[in-house]
Amino acid sequence: MLSIFKHFAVEEIIRNSKPYELILAGILLLSLLIQLYYYFGVFFKVVQKKNSVAKKTISEDQPPVSVVICARNEEENLQRFLPKILEQKYPNFEVVVVNDCSADNSDMVLENLQKQYPHLKVTTIKADEKFSHTKKLALTVGIKAAKHEWLLLTDADCVPHGDMWLATMAENFNGNAEVVLGYGGYLSEKGLLNKFIRMDTMQIAMSYLGLALLGRPYMGVGRNLAYKRSLFFKNRGFASHSHVESGDDDLFVREVACKGNTRVEFRTNAQMLSVPNKSYVNWLRQKRRHTSTSRFYSTSVKIRLGLEPASRFLFYAAASALFALIYYPYAVGSAVALRYIVQFSINKAAMRRLNEKKLLLISLLWDFYSLYFYAKLFILNSLTPKKIKWN
Repeated sequence: MLSIFKHFAVEEIIRNSKPYELILAGILLLSLLIQLYYYFGVFFKVVQKKNSVAKKTISEDQPPVSVVICARNEEENLQRFLPKILEQKYPNFEVVVVNDCSADNSDMVLENLQKQYPHLKVTTIKADEKFSHTKKLALTVGIKAAKHEWLLLTDADCVPHGDMWLATMAENFNGNAEVVLGYGGYLSEKGLLNKFIRMDTMQIAMSYLGLALLGRPYMGVGRNLAYKRSLFFKNRGFASHSHVESGDDDLFVREVACKGNTRVEFRTNAQMLSVPNKSYVNWLRQKRRHTSTSRFYSTSVKIRLGLEPASRFLFYAAASALFALIYYPYAVGSAVALRYIVQFSINKAAMRRLNEKKLLLISLLWDFYSLYFYAKLFILNSLTPKKIKWN
């Protein structure tokens, strides 16, 4: 009886609807289904992943590690954050800092730190007016200077969550693992810009960590990324994209990471925090550099990444149009409510897992604003491409 009722209800809706109303309803339903797939099929993986409690003791059989940091004019950050990395609780590690053409007092800071920490190694690249280079050269120099097989990469403006960062990441350096994708967030500060930066970072992480957990790794972040030194040289480093300004993390990971050799680590002890931009203009410039590499992604990755914001835009557009037409408003309202309940529930759980606080309400605003923001980035990178320095 229920099936007959549903049959005639659908027939009545179709009979009483105009063609453009049915098209809008179809777009709303399809975009909702795509959104639910991303939230349950990808983002929920970050929430679902079972993480063991990070060890509080250090095992002597953990492999030696080389932490590699590139720094250009990072005098203050080196003074402030580098000791936190040098004082990690780990039996055997070195920290290799590449002082890349710095014009400040970075060299003096590093020289003083070397006196206190014998496991700090410094390599310097001198400025040359006739020759310019990107961060990839500095990283290559640092990796060549490193003496251990496992490399753990971060930046000069990053601070580990605690003194067990290295040890927690190193728990994944076993078996057939060759790549470990970590989480790199930003320090929490006052202001809407800071919340947008952190929300953007968390959403990107839910995507690349979720897809990696599905066996489809496509990127990592240089703020917290580990891989084997031999893997780097086997891939000929960054040779295939050496002409691209950015891509030392995402393009490289896309080339070398696969389901069998990649691990995901985002427990609190393994997290890195970076200094966020203080101005919108600087953040926009940074995001332009980061997103400029997306054109080199494979078609399948582009589709996976583009389908979520596209379906989100179509969902909002179709829902707004149907509300304006007063077309079954209760049904349309239920679809919108369902999406928000799922979004809020999974975002809230992911915020707990990634240690991101006080972002739940701002996630609603970012859900709208990010559509405009990334459309703006795409247009800027397409119409006014330009070289942007890595720092």
